[in-house]
Amino acid sequence: MLELTKKPRTDGLWEICAVVPENHVNRVTLAIKEATEPSIPASEVFPESTPGSRLRGARGLMGLTQAELAAKIGVGVPNISAMEHNRRPIGKAMAKKIGEALDFPWTALL
Repeated sequence: MLELTKKPRTDGLWEICAVVPENHVNRVTLAIKEATEPSIPASEVFPESTPGSRLRGARGLMGLTQAELAAKIGVGVPNISAMEHNRRPIGKAMAKKIGEALDFPWTALL
């Protein structure tokens, strides 16, 4: 069938055709298989995960105290404590500062 006369899918699925080097076929096949398998949302695996707990964990991985992190990003220690205990939201700008200071993906803090 000519590609121009082929009707588009309406079932929410896409058809993908790829040309890959022979030595990458297994890796591409595995990646496609993993992408199509059902996954479990992180919120089900880590139900207690909050932006504050992720901040506390990232800070701990870097071996920094709240005071050291506060000094690095130019805020007070009470602000860091409030964010870690979910009493203060971590905004986008703050998440970017913290992410840079901790070498951590800032989107995980939102």
